[in-house]
Amino acid sequence: MAIRVRLDYLLLDNRVSLTDLADRIGITIGNLSILKTNKARAIRFSTLDALCRELKCQPGDLIEWVSDEDEAEGDDLG
Repeated sequence: MAIRVRLDYLLLDNRVSLTDLADRIGITIGNLSILKTNKARAIRFSTLDALCRELKCQPGDLIEWVSDEDEAEGDDLG
């Protein structure tokens, strides 16, 4: 998948734990972890809205498109 969620960076920038964010937006830690690890196949607009509200960011700060070539190169590095 070429869409990546940059939740880990925003959590660090905002000094917020995954547990705290999950409590604030009313989502389970498991579902938030799925987003953080880029295993999600979809995201509800209401969840995106809550994440942007709590992290004080724009949707484009939270998600990014990566070309298939860049994604394959990233897999080789990790």
